[in-house]
Amino acid sequence: MEKTILSGNEAIARGAYEAGVGVASAYPGTPSTEILENIIRYPSIDASWAPNEKVALEVGIGASFGGVRALVTMKHVGVNVAADPLFTLSYSGVRGGLVLVVADDPELHSSQNEQDSRHYARFAKVPMFEPSDSEEARLFTRLAFETSERFDTPVMLRTTTRISHSKSIVHPDDNVLQPAKADLHRDPAKFVMLPGNARKRHYFVEQRLKDMAQWSCGQDFNRIEEGSAKVGVITSGIAYQHAREVLPDASVLKLGLVHPLPRDLIRQFAERFETLYVIEELDPFIEEQVRAMGFKVHGKDKLSVCGELTPGRVAEGILGESIPHNFAHTEELPQRPPNMCPGCPHRGVFHALNRLKAYVTGDIGCYTLGFMPPLSAMDTCICMGASIGNASGLARVLPEKQRQQVVGVIGDSTFLHTGVNGLMEMVYNDSAATVIILDNSTTGMTGRQDHPGTGYKLKGDTAHKVDLVGLCRSIGVEHVHVIDPYEMDATRDLIKREMARPAVSVIITQRPCMLHKRDILEKRPPLFVDADKCSACKVCLNLGCPAIKWNPKGGTKGLAEVDKMLCVGCGVCQQVCKFGAFGVCDE
Repeated sequence: MEKTILSGNEAIARGAYEAGVGVASAYPGTPSTEILENIIRYPSIDASWAPNEKVALEVGIGASFGGVRALVTMKHVGVNVAADPLFTLSYSGVRGGLVLVVADDPELHSSQNEQDSRHYARFAKVPMFEPSDSEEARLFTRLAFETSERFDTPVMLRTTTRISHSKSIVHPDDNVLQPAKADLHRDPAKFVMLPGNARKRHYFVEQRLKDMAQWSCGQDFNRIEEGSAKVGVITSGIAYQHAREVLPDASVLKLGLVHPLPRDLIRQFAERFETLYVIEELDPFIEEQVRAMGFKVHGKDKLSVCGELTPGRVAEGILGESIPHNFAHTEELPQRPPNMCPGCPHRGVFHALNRLKAYVTGDIGCYTLGFMPPLSAMDTCICMGASIGNASGLARVLPEKQRQQVVGVIGDSTFLHTGVNGLMEMVYNDSAATVIILDNSTTGMTGRQDHPGTGYKLKGDTAHKVDLVGLCRSIGVEHVHVIDPYEMDATRDLIKREMARPAVSVIITQRPCMLHKRDILEKRPPLFVDADKCSACKVCLNLGCPAIKWNPKGGTKGLAEVDKMLCVGCGVCQQVCKFGAFGVCDE
Protein backbone atom coordinates (compact mmCIF):
# COMPACT_ATOMS: atom_id res chain seq x y z
CA MET A 1 0.00 0.00 0.00
CA GLU A 2 1.05 3.61 -0.50
CA LYS A 3 2.12 5.60 2.49
CA THR A 4 -0.56 7.47 4.41
CA ILE A 5 -0.93 9.70 7.46
CA LEU A 6 -2.42 8.10 10.57
CA SER A 7 -2.71 8.87 14.25
CA GLY A 8 -0.98 6.52 16.64
CA ASN A 9 -4.31 4.93 17.55
CA GLU A 10 -5.22 4.42 13.88
CA ALA A 11 -1.79 2.91 13.27
CA ILE A 12 -2.18 0.45 16.14
CA ALA A 13 -5.50 -0.66 14.68
CA ARG A 14 -3.82 -1.15 11.32
CA GLY A 15 -0.95 -3.06 12.91
CA ALA A 16 -3.39 -5.36 14.71
CA TYR A 17 -5.13 -6.10 11.42
CA GLU A 18 -1.84 -6.84 9.67
CA ALA A 19 -0.80 -9.10 12.57
CA GLY A 20 -3.86 -11.32 12.13
CA VAL A 21 -5.68 -10.33 15.30
CA GLY A 22 -8.96 -12.21 15.68
CA VAL A 23 -10.41 -10.58 18.80
CA ALA A 24 -10.17 -7.04 20.18
CA SER A 25 -11.75 -5.92 23.44
CA ALA A 26 -11.65 -2.69 25.43
CA TYR A 27 -13.40 -0.23 27.67
CA PRO A 28 -13.26 3.28 26.17
CA GLY A 29 -10.87 5.67 27.85
CA THR A 30 -9.01 8.71 26.53
CA PRO A 31 -6.45 8.57 24.95
CA SER A 32 -6.92 4.92 23.87
CA THR A 33 -10.55 4.98 22.68
CA GLU A 34 -10.01 5.41 18.94
CA ILE A 35 -8.09 2.15 18.61
CA LEU A 36 -11.21 -0.01 18.73
CA GLU A 37 -13.25 2.60 16.90
CA ASN A 38 -10.83 2.14 14.00
CA ILE A 39 -10.48 -1.61 14.33
CA ILE A 40 -14.12 -2.04 13.30
CA ARG A 41 -13.01 -1.04 9.80
CA TYR A 42 -11.50 -4.52 9.54
CA PRO A 43 -14.32 -7.11 9.40
CA SER A 44 -11.96 -10.02 10.14
CA ILE A 45 -11.58 -8.79 13.74
CA ASP A 46 -14.28 -9.50 16.34
CA ALA A 47 -14.19 -6.15 18.17
CA SER A 48 -16.36 -5.24 21.15
CA TRP A 49 -16.71 -2.97 24.16
CA ALA A 50 -16.53 -4.70 27.53
CA PRO A 51 -18.19 -3.44 30.75
CA ASN A 52 -14.75 -2.70 32.21
CA GLU A 53 -11.03 -3.24 31.59
CA LYS A 54 -10.75 -6.38 33.73
CA VAL A 55 -13.44 -8.09 31.68
CA ALA A 56 -11.84 -6.83 28.45
CA LEU A 57 -8.53 -8.47 29.38
CA GLU A 58 -10.25 -11.67 30.44
CA VAL A 59 -12.01 -11.82 27.04
CA GLY A 60 -8.62 -11.40 25.38
CA ILE A 61 -7.13 -14.13 27.56
CA GLY A 62 -9.91 -16.52 26.58
CA ALA A 63 -9.32 -15.84 22.88
CA SER A 64 -5.59 -16.35 23.37
CA PHE A 65 -6.14 -19.68 25.12
CA GLY A 66 -8.19 -20.65 22.06
CA GLY A 67 -5.14 -20.04 19.87
CA VAL A 68 -6.26 -16.67 18.43
CA ARG A 69 -4.32 -13.43 18.61
CA ALA A 70 -6.06 -10.87 20.85
CA LEU A 71 -5.67 -7.13 21.32
CA VAL A 72 -6.86 -5.42 24.52
CA THR A 73 -6.74 -1.64 24.92
CA MET A 74 -7.27 0.78 27.79
CA LYS A 75 -6.01 4.00 29.33
CA HIS A 76 -3.47 3.95 32.13
CA VAL A 77 -5.94 3.93 35.04
CA GLY A 78 -7.72 1.03 33.32
CA VAL A 79 -4.69 -1.15 34.06
CA ASN A 80 -5.49 -0.70 37.74
CA VAL A 81 -8.79 -2.45 37.05
CA ALA A 82 -7.19 -5.13 34.85
CA ALA A 83 -4.20 -5.80 37.10
CA ASP A 84 -5.65 -8.91 38.74
CA PRO A 85 -5.78 -11.09 35.60
CA LEU A 86 -2.66 -9.41 34.14
CA PHE A 87 -0.32 -10.51 36.92
CA THR A 88 -1.41 -14.14 36.76
CA LEU A 89 -1.43 -14.14 32.95
CA SER A 90 2.27 -13.31 33.16
CA TYR A 91 2.75 -16.68 34.87
CA SER A 92 0.40 -18.74 32.70
CA GLY A 93 1.64 -17.24 29.47
CA VAL A 94 -0.36 -17.31 26.26
CA ARG A 95 -1.27 -19.53 23.37
CA GLY A 96 -2.28 -17.06 20.69
CA GLY A 97 -0.39 -13.79 21.01
CA LEU A 98 -1.91 -11.27 23.43
CA VAL A 99 -1.05 -7.57 23.43
CA LEU A 100 -2.29 -5.07 26.00
CA VAL A 101 -2.15 -1.47 24.76
CA VAL A 102 -2.02 1.04 27.60
CA ALA A 103 -2.27 4.76 26.84
CA ASP A 104 -0.72 7.01 29.48
CA ASP A 105 -1.83 10.63 29.88
CA PRO A 106 1.04 12.94 30.92
CA GLU A 107 -0.28 16.43 31.76
CA LEU A 108 -3.65 14.87 32.75
CA HIS A 109 -5.45 16.06 29.64
CA SER A 110 -8.38 13.80 30.55
CA SER A 111 -7.43 11.79 33.62
CA GLN A 112 -7.40 11.87 37.41
CA ASN A 113 -3.72 11.00 37.80
CA GLU A 114 -0.44 10.77 35.88
CA GLN A 115 0.64 7.22 36.70
CA ASP A 116 3.47 5.73 34.66
CA SER A 117 2.45 2.33 33.28
CA ARG A 118 6.03 1.21 32.77
CA HIS A 119 6.00 0.24 36.45
CA TYR A 120 3.18 -2.20 35.70
CA ALA A 121 5.33 -3.96 33.11
CA ARG A 122 8.12 -4.33 35.63
CA PHE A 123 5.75 -5.31 38.45
CA ALA A 124 3.90 -7.90 36.36
CA LYS A 125 7.18 -9.11 34.79
CA VAL A 126 6.00 -8.66 31.21
CA PRO A 127 7.75 -6.93 28.30
CA MET A 128 6.74 -3.45 27.18
CA PHE A 129 7.33 -1.75 23.83
CA GLU A 130 7.04 2.03 23.40
CA PRO A 131 6.71 3.60 19.93
CA SER A 132 7.93 7.09 19.05
CA ASP A 133 5.62 7.81 16.12
CA SER A 134 2.70 6.33 14.20
CA GLU A 135 4.80 4.11 11.95
CA GLU A 136 6.46 2.56 14.98
CA ALA A 137 3.01 2.18 16.55
CA ARG A 138 2.04 0.01 13.57
CA LEU A 139 5.33 -1.90 13.47
CA PHE A 140 5.56 -2.41 17.23
CA THR A 141 2.01 -3.75 17.33
CA ARG A 142 3.00 -6.45 14.83
CA LEU A 143 6.27 -7.02 16.68
CA ALA A 144 4.46 -7.30 20.01
CA PHE A 145 2.35 -10.21 18.76
CA GLU A 146 5.41 -11.99 17.39
CA THR A 147 7.21 -11.43 20.69
CA SER A 148 4.20 -12.63 22.67
CA GLU A 149 4.17 -15.98 20.93
CA ARG A 150 7.95 -16.33 20.73
CA PHE A 151 8.45 -15.85 24.47
CA ASP A 152 5.08 -17.18 25.71
CA THR A 153 4.11 -13.92 27.38
CA PRO A 154 1.54 -11.15 27.29
CA VAL A 155 3.13 -8.01 25.88
CA MET A 156 2.32 -4.43 26.83
CA LEU A 157 2.47 -1.62 24.27
CA ARG A 158 2.69 1.82 25.88
CA THR A 159 1.61 4.99 24.18
CA THR A 160 0.98 8.47 25.50
CA THR A 161 -1.58 11.11 24.57
CA ARG A 162 0.87 12.73 22.14
CA ILE A 163 1.56 9.46 20.30
CA SER A 164 -2.09 8.36 20.41
CA HIS A 165 -3.52 11.52 18.87
CA SER A 166 -0.77 13.09 16.75
CA LYS A 167 -0.41 11.99 13.14
CA SER A 168 2.63 11.00 11.09
CA ILE A 169 3.51 9.05 7.97
CA VAL A 170 2.75 5.32 7.99
CA HIS A 171 3.64 2.66 5.44
CA PRO A 172 0.88 0.02 5.66
CA ASP A 173 1.97 -3.52 4.78
CA ASP A 174 0.04 -5.57 2.23
CA ASN A 175 1.37 -8.72 3.89
CA VAL A 176 -1.67 -9.21 6.12
CA LEU A 177 -1.97 -12.35 8.24
CA GLN A 178 -5.35 -14.03 8.56
CA PRO A 179 -6.70 -14.74 12.05
CA ALA A 180 -5.88 -18.24 13.24
CA LYS A 181 -8.59 -20.84 13.53
CA ALA A 182 -9.44 -21.43 17.16
CA ASP A 183 -9.51 -24.81 18.85
CA LEU A 184 -9.56 -26.22 22.36
CA HIS A 185 -6.21 -27.20 23.78
CA ARG A 186 -5.92 -28.68 27.25
CA ASP A 187 -2.79 -27.88 29.26
CA PRO A 188 -3.86 -27.47 32.90
CA ALA A 189 -0.28 -27.47 34.18
CA LYS A 190 0.25 -24.26 32.23
CA PHE A 191 -3.15 -22.58 32.48
CA VAL A 192 -4.44 -23.56 35.96
CA MET A 193 -2.53 -21.31 38.32
CA LEU A 194 -2.82 -23.25 41.55
CA PRO A 195 0.21 -22.77 43.80
CA GLY A 196 1.88 -26.00 42.66
CA ASN A 197 1.75 -24.99 39.02
CA ALA A 198 2.43 -21.31 39.62
CA ARG A 199 5.65 -22.01 41.55
CA LYS A 200 7.09 -23.77 38.51
CA ARG A 201 5.93 -21.03 36.14
CA HIS A 202 7.61 -18.36 38.27
CA TYR A 203 11.02 -19.78 37.36
CA PHE A 204 9.97 -19.67 33.72
CA VAL A 205 8.95 -15.99 34.04
CA GLU A 206 12.27 -14.95 35.55
CA GLN A 207 14.28 -16.78 32.88
CA ARG A 208 12.03 -15.29 30.20
CA LEU A 209 12.96 -11.76 31.28
CA LYS A 210 16.68 -12.59 31.15
CA ASP A 211 16.33 -14.13 27.71
CA MET A 212 14.37 -11.16 26.40
CA ALA A 213 16.86 -8.63 27.76
CA GLN A 214 19.71 -10.43 26.01
CA TRP A 215 17.72 -10.91 22.80
CA SER A 216 16.72 -7.25 22.61
CA CYS A 217 20.36 -6.09 22.60
CA GLY A 218 20.65 -7.23 18.99
CA GLN A 219 17.27 -5.98 17.73
CA ASP A 220 16.88 -2.83 15.67
CA PHE A 221 14.03 -1.47 17.80
CA ASN A 222 16.82 -0.72 20.28
CA ARG A 223 19.36 1.26 18.29
CA ILE A 224 22.27 3.66 18.66
CA GLU A 225 22.22 6.80 16.52
CA GLU A 226 25.71 8.27 16.42
CA GLY A 227 26.27 12.03 16.75
CA SER A 228 29.20 14.40 16.73
CA ALA A 229 28.80 15.83 20.22
CA LYS A 230 30.40 14.33 23.31
CA VAL A 231 27.01 13.86 24.86
CA GLY A 232 24.97 10.67 25.10
CA VAL A 233 21.20 10.45 25.46
CA ILE A 234 19.11 7.43 26.41
CA THR A 235 15.44 7.89 25.58
CA SER A 236 12.24 6.30 24.32
CA GLY A 237 8.73 7.09 23.12
CA ILE A 238 7.74 10.66 22.31
CA ALA A 239 10.71 11.90 24.38
CA TYR A 240 12.95 10.61 21.59
CA GLN A 241 11.44 13.18 19.21
CA HIS A 242 12.08 15.99 21.69
CA ALA A 243 15.66 14.83 22.33
CA ARG A 244 16.45 14.78 18.61
CA GLU A 245 15.08 18.29 18.20
CA VAL A 246 16.83 19.83 21.18
CA LEU A 247 20.12 17.90 21.01
CA PRO A 248 20.59 17.18 17.28
CA ASP A 249 24.31 16.48 17.58
CA ALA A 250 24.10 14.09 20.54
CA SER A 251 24.53 10.34 20.24
CA VAL A 252 21.24 8.66 21.09
CA LEU A 253 20.36 5.22 22.36
CA LYS A 254 16.72 4.90 21.35
CA LEU A 255 14.91 2.18 23.28
CA GLY A 256 11.88 0.56 21.69
CA LEU A 257 11.64 -2.08 24.43
CA VAL A 258 11.54 -0.30 27.78
CA HIS A 259 11.17 -3.47 29.86
CA PRO A 260 13.25 -5.52 30.24
CA LEU A 261 16.05 -3.10 29.45
CA PRO A 262 18.92 -4.23 27.19
CA ARG A 263 21.55 -3.84 29.89
CA ASP A 264 24.53 -4.95 27.81
CA LEU A 265 23.61 -2.46 25.08
CA ILE A 266 23.11 0.31 27.65
CA ARG A 267 26.47 -0.47 29.23
CA GLN A 268 28.18 -0.46 25.85
CA PHE A 269 26.67 2.94 25.07
CA ALA A 270 26.89 4.65 28.46
CA GLU A 271 30.56 3.95 29.18
CA ARG A 272 31.54 6.09 26.15
CA PHE A 273 30.28 9.38 27.58
CA GLU A 274 31.18 11.61 30.48
CA THR A 275 27.90 13.48 30.06
CA LEU A 276 24.89 11.19 29.85
CA TYR A 277 21.22 12.16 29.89
CA VAL A 278 18.11 10.07 30.25
CA ILE A 279 15.17 11.91 28.71
CA GLU A 280 11.84 10.30 29.60
CA GLU A 281 8.34 11.41 30.55
CA LEU A 282 6.96 11.04 34.07
CA ASP A 283 8.96 8.83 36.45
CA PRO A 284 12.74 8.16 36.32
CA PHE A 285 12.04 4.58 35.24
CA ILE A 286 15.01 4.14 32.91
CA GLU A 287 17.20 6.62 34.77
CA GLU A 288 17.10 4.72 38.06
CA GLN A 289 18.05 1.45 36.38
CA VAL A 290 20.93 3.05 34.48
CA ARG A 291 22.10 4.70 37.69
CA ALA A 292 21.89 1.32 39.46
CA MET A 293 24.25 -0.05 36.80
CA GLY A 294 26.89 2.37 38.12
CA PHE A 295 26.67 5.20 35.61
CA LYS A 296 26.49 8.88 36.46
CA VAL A 297 23.48 10.21 34.63
CA HIS A 298 21.35 13.34 34.49
CA GLY A 299 17.60 13.04 34.20
CA LYS A 300 15.01 14.17 36.66
CA ASP A 301 17.52 16.54 38.24
CA LYS A 302 17.00 18.51 35.02
CA LEU A 303 13.46 17.56 33.98
CA SER A 304 10.24 17.43 35.95
CA VAL A 305 8.50 14.20 36.93
CA CYS A 306 5.22 16.06 36.43
CA GLY A 307 3.51 16.75 33.15
CA GLU A 308 4.31 16.24 29.50
CA LEU A 309 7.72 16.83 28.02
CA THR A 310 7.92 19.28 25.15
CA PRO A 311 10.93 20.48 23.17
CA GLY A 312 10.72 23.73 25.13
CA ARG A 313 10.75 22.00 28.51
CA VAL A 314 13.64 19.76 27.47
CA ALA A 315 15.66 22.73 26.16
CA GLU A 316 15.01 24.74 29.30
CA GLY A 317 15.85 21.87 31.62
CA ILE A 318 19.00 20.60 29.91
CA LEU A 319 20.35 23.64 28.08
CA GLY A 320 18.88 26.42 30.18
CA GLU A 321 17.49 27.89 26.98
CA SER A 322 14.03 28.60 25.66
CA ILE A 323 12.85 27.70 22.18
CA PRO A 324 11.29 30.70 20.44
CA HIS A 325 7.79 30.17 19.09
CA ASN A 326 7.19 30.85 15.41
CA PHE A 327 3.79 32.31 16.20
CA ALA A 328 2.58 35.18 18.32
CA HIS A 329 -0.69 36.67 19.45
CA THR A 330 -1.14 40.22 20.60
CA GLU A 331 -4.08 39.86 22.92
CA GLU A 332 -4.78 37.73 25.95
CA LEU A 333 -7.15 34.90 25.04
CA PRO A 334 -10.22 34.39 27.26
CA GLN A 335 -10.31 31.43 29.60
CA ARG A 336 -12.37 28.49 28.29
CA PRO A 337 -13.01 26.14 31.21
CA PRO A 338 -14.76 22.85 30.41
CA ASN A 339 -18.52 22.98 30.69
CA MET A 340 -21.56 20.79 30.28
CA CYS A 341 -23.18 21.14 26.87
CA PRO A 342 -26.33 23.22 26.33
CA GLY A 343 -29.28 21.03 27.26
CA CYS A 344 -27.12 18.52 29.17
CA PRO A 345 -29.53 16.42 31.27
CA HIS A 346 -27.10 16.49 34.19
CA ARG A 347 -27.26 20.27 34.68
CA GLY A 348 -30.59 20.39 36.47
CA VAL A 349 -29.60 17.54 38.79
CA PHE A 350 -26.49 19.34 40.00
CA HIS A 351 -28.40 22.61 40.32
CA ALA A 352 -30.82 20.78 42.63
CA LEU A 353 -28.01 19.15 44.61
CA ASN A 354 -26.38 22.54 45.09
CA ARG A 355 -29.63 24.08 46.37
CA LEU A 356 -30.17 21.12 48.71
CA LYS A 357 -26.62 21.51 50.06
CA ALA A 358 -25.92 17.85 49.40
CA TYR A 359 -22.50 16.37 50.02
CA VAL A 360 -21.91 14.75 46.62
CA THR A 361 -19.53 11.83 46.18
CA GLY A 362 -18.84 12.00 42.46
CA ASP A 363 -17.45 9.74 39.79
CA ILE A 364 -15.70 9.68 36.41
CA GLY A 365 -17.66 11.07 33.47
CA CYS A 366 -19.00 14.25 31.86
CA TYR A 367 -20.92 14.83 35.06
CA THR A 368 -17.65 15.35 36.94
CA LEU A 369 -18.05 18.88 35.57
CA GLY A 370 -20.71 19.29 38.26
CA PHE A 371 -17.70 20.25 40.37
CA MET A 372 -17.16 23.41 38.32
CA PRO A 373 -18.77 26.73 39.25
CA PRO A 374 -21.43 27.95 39.10
CA LEU A 375 -22.98 24.50 39.80
CA SER A 376 -20.28 23.67 42.39
CA ALA A 377 -22.03 20.48 43.46
CA MET A 378 -19.40 17.76 43.79
CA ASP A 379 -17.23 17.09 46.81
CA THR A 380 -15.23 13.95 45.97
CA CYS A 381 -14.05 12.12 42.85
CA ILE A 382 -11.56 9.26 43.11
CA CYS A 383 -11.99 6.60 40.43
CA MET A 384 -14.54 4.69 38.37
CA GLY A 385 -17.31 3.42 40.63
CA ALA A 386 -15.94 4.99 43.82
CA SER A 387 -18.90 7.34 44.29
CA ILE A 388 -21.14 4.61 45.69
CA GLY A 389 -18.50 3.07 47.93
CA ASN A 390 -17.52 6.51 49.21
CA ALA A 391 -21.15 7.33 49.98
CA SER A 392 -21.55 4.01 51.77
CA GLY A 393 -18.54 4.64 53.98
CA LEU A 394 -19.64 8.16 54.84
CA ALA A 395 -23.15 6.99 55.69
CA ARG A 396 -21.75 4.61 58.31
CA VAL A 397 -19.71 7.14 60.21
CA LEU A 398 -21.73 10.36 60.09
CA PRO A 399 -24.42 11.43 62.56
CA GLU A 400 -27.95 11.19 61.15
CA LYS A 401 -28.36 14.82 60.14
CA GLN A 402 -25.14 14.86 58.15
CA ARG A 403 -25.79 11.38 56.75
CA GLN A 404 -28.89 12.76 55.06
CA GLN A 405 -26.70 15.15 53.06
CA VAL A 406 -24.69 12.37 51.38
CA VAL A 407 -25.57 11.57 47.77
CA GLY A 408 -23.53 9.36 45.45
CA VAL A 409 -23.70 10.36 41.78
CA ILE A 410 -22.64 8.05 38.96
CA GLY A 411 -23.24 7.70 35.21
CA ASP A 412 -24.91 4.75 33.51
CA SER A 413 -21.73 3.44 31.87
CA THR A 414 -19.68 3.93 35.02
CA PHE A 415 -22.36 2.21 37.11
CA LEU A 416 -22.09 -0.88 34.89
CA HIS A 417 -18.28 -0.57 34.90
CA THR A 418 -17.68 -0.79 38.65
CA GLY A 419 -20.67 0.75 40.40
CA VAL A 420 -22.80 -2.38 40.69
CA ASN A 421 -20.51 -3.95 43.27
CA GLY A 422 -20.58 -0.77 45.36
CA LEU A 423 -24.37 -0.77 45.37
CA MET A 424 -24.40 -4.42 46.41
CA GLU A 425 -22.11 -3.53 49.30
CA MET A 426 -24.33 -0.63 50.30
CA VAL A 427 -27.43 -2.84 50.45
CA TYR A 428 -25.61 -5.78 52.05
CA ASN A 429 -24.22 -3.67 54.88
CA ASP A 430 -27.27 -1.44 55.42
CA SER A 431 -25.48 1.82 54.58
CA ALA A 432 -28.39 4.22 54.23
CA ALA A 433 -27.52 6.66 51.46
CA THR A 434 -28.96 8.00 48.23
CA VAL A 435 -27.48 7.08 44.84
CA ILE A 436 -28.30 8.94 41.63
CA ILE A 437 -27.59 7.12 38.36
CA LEU A 438 -27.37 9.68 35.56
CA ASP A 439 -28.57 7.63 32.59
CA ASN A 440 -27.87 9.53 29.38
CA SER A 441 -27.84 6.40 27.19
CA THR A 442 -24.16 6.57 26.27
CA THR A 443 -20.56 6.75 27.49
CA GLY A 444 -20.42 10.49 27.04
CA MET A 445 -17.01 11.68 28.19
CA THR A 446 -14.92 9.48 25.90
CA GLY A 447 -16.93 10.11 22.77
CA ARG A 448 -20.45 8.64 23.03
CA GLN A 449 -19.57 4.94 22.95
CA ASP A 450 -22.15 2.24 23.61
CA HIS A 451 -22.22 0.00 26.67
CA PRO A 452 -24.41 -2.87 27.95
CA GLY A 453 -27.12 -0.41 29.01
CA THR A 454 -27.60 1.23 25.59
CA GLY A 455 -28.90 -1.74 23.62
CA TYR A 456 -26.19 -1.46 20.95
CA LYS A 457 -22.76 -2.99 20.33
CA LEU A 458 -19.52 -1.41 19.10
CA LYS A 459 -20.33 -1.98 15.43
CA GLY A 460 -23.85 -0.57 15.82
CA ASP A 461 -25.86 -3.79 15.78
CA THR A 462 -28.52 -4.22 18.44
CA ALA A 463 -27.88 -6.02 21.72
CA HIS A 464 -29.62 -6.91 24.95
CA LYS A 465 -30.15 -3.76 27.01
CA VAL A 466 -29.53 -3.97 30.73
CA ASP A 467 -32.56 -2.89 32.73
CA LEU A 468 -31.09 -0.55 35.33
CA VAL A 469 -34.27 -0.50 37.41
CA GLY A 470 -34.54 -4.28 37.43
CA LEU A 471 -30.82 -4.62 38.17
CA CYS A 472 -31.02 -2.30 41.20
CA ARG A 473 -34.06 -4.12 42.53
CA SER A 474 -32.43 -7.51 42.04
CA ILE A 475 -29.54 -6.33 44.20
CA GLY A 476 -32.03 -5.55 46.96
CA VAL A 477 -32.75 -1.85 46.60
CA GLU A 478 -36.40 -1.42 47.59
CA HIS A 479 -36.67 2.26 46.72
CA VAL A 480 -35.87 2.79 43.01
CA HIS A 481 -37.25 5.84 41.20
CA VAL A 482 -37.01 7.04 37.59
CA ILE A 483 -37.35 10.72 36.70
CA ASP A 484 -36.84 13.06 33.75
CA PRO A 485 -34.13 15.51 34.92
CA TYR A 486 -35.64 18.27 32.76
CA GLU A 487 -38.53 18.35 35.26
CA MET A 488 -36.73 20.58 37.73
CA ASP A 489 -39.21 20.82 40.61
CA ALA A 490 -40.05 17.11 40.52
CA THR A 491 -36.37 16.19 40.40
CA ARG A 492 -35.48 18.41 43.34
CA ASP A 493 -38.44 17.21 45.41
CA LEU A 494 -37.58 13.56 44.73
CA ILE A 495 -33.93 14.02 45.68
CA LYS A 496 -34.90 15.88 48.86
CA ARG A 497 -37.33 13.14 49.87
CA GLU A 498 -34.88 10.32 49.24
CA MET A 499 -32.05 12.08 51.04
CA ALA A 500 -34.19 12.01 54.17
CA ARG A 501 -34.99 8.32 53.80
CA PRO A 502 -33.14 6.12 56.37
CA ALA A 503 -32.52 3.38 53.79
CA VAL A 504 -30.71 2.79 50.52
CA SER A 505 -32.47 4.49 47.63
CA VAL A 506 -31.64 4.87 43.95
CA ILE A 507 -32.81 7.66 41.64
CA ILE A 508 -32.31 7.04 37.92
CA THR A 509 -32.48 10.18 35.79
CA GLN A 510 -33.25 9.26 32.20
CA ARG A 511 -32.67 11.70 29.35
CA PRO A 512 -30.31 11.11 26.35
CA CYS A 513 -27.04 12.98 25.94
CA MET A 514 -27.54 16.04 23.71
CA LEU A 515 -24.72 14.80 21.49
CA HIS A 516 -26.15 11.30 21.18
CA LYS A 517 -25.05 9.77 17.89
CA ARG A 518 -28.48 8.26 17.19
CA ASP A 519 -31.56 10.26 16.27
CA ILE A 520 -33.39 9.72 19.54
CA LEU A 521 -33.48 13.30 20.80
CA GLU A 522 -36.65 15.28 21.29
CA LYS A 523 -36.42 18.32 19.03
CA ARG A 524 -37.41 21.58 20.73
CA PRO A 525 -37.27 25.18 19.48
CA PRO A 526 -34.75 27.53 21.13
CA LEU A 527 -35.73 30.06 23.79
CA PHE A 528 -35.37 33.80 24.04
CA VAL A 529 -35.38 36.36 26.85
CA ASP A 530 -38.19 38.89 27.04
CA ALA A 531 -36.36 42.10 27.96
CA ASP A 532 -39.46 43.56 29.60
CA LYS A 533 -39.69 40.64 32.05
CA CYS A 534 -36.00 40.09 32.87
CA SER A 535 -35.27 41.48 36.34
CA ALA A 536 -31.48 41.13 35.99
CA CYS A 537 -31.43 38.78 39.01
CA LYS A 538 -28.87 36.50 37.24
CA VAL A 539 -30.36 33.33 38.74
CA CYS A 540 -30.33 31.75 35.27
CA LEU A 541 -26.56 32.25 35.12
CA ASN A 542 -26.20 29.85 38.05
CA LEU A 543 -27.04 27.02 35.66
CA GLY A 544 -23.76 27.55 33.82
CA CYS A 545 -25.44 26.96 30.47
CA PRO A 546 -23.22 28.05 27.55
CA ALA A 547 -26.32 29.20 25.65
CA ILE A 548 -27.10 31.88 28.26
CA LYS A 549 -24.95 34.99 28.30
CA TRP A 550 -25.09 38.28 30.16
CA ASN A 551 -25.33 41.59 28.41
CA PRO A 552 -24.38 44.30 30.95
CA LYS A 553 -25.67 47.01 28.60
CA GLY A 554 -29.07 45.42 28.04
CA GLY A 555 -32.18 46.84 29.77
CA THR A 556 -31.68 49.15 32.71
CA LYS A 557 -29.65 46.80 34.93
CA GLY A 558 -28.27 44.37 32.39
CA LEU A 559 -29.99 41.55 30.59
CA ALA A 560 -29.74 37.79 30.15
CA GLU A 561 -29.65 36.73 26.53
CA VAL A 562 -29.93 33.37 24.77
CA ASP A 563 -27.68 32.29 21.93
CA LYS A 564 -30.20 30.66 19.61
CA MET A 565 -27.42 28.78 17.79
CA LEU A 566 -26.57 26.95 21.03
CA CYS A 567 -29.94 26.66 22.77
CA VAL A 568 -31.67 23.29 22.43
CA GLY A 569 -34.85 24.35 24.20
CA CYS A 570 -34.48 22.09 27.25
CA GLY A 571 -36.51 24.56 29.33
CA VAL A 572 -34.41 24.32 32.47
CA CYS A 573 -33.80 28.06 32.49
CA GLN A 574 -37.54 28.68 32.17
CA GLN A 575 -38.11 26.71 35.34
CA VAL A 576 -35.55 28.57 37.47
CA CYS A 577 -36.70 32.03 36.30
CA LYS A 578 -39.32 33.39 38.71
CA PHE A 579 -40.34 36.19 36.37
CA GLY A 580 -41.30 34.20 33.29
CA ALA A 581 -38.67 36.01 31.20
CA PHE A 582 -37.84 33.02 28.99
CA GLY A 583 -40.10 32.35 26.05
CA VAL A 584 -40.12 29.86 23.19
CA CYS A 585 -39.10 31.06 19.74
CA ASP A 586 -41.50 30.53 16.87
CA GLU A 587 -40.34 27.56 14.83
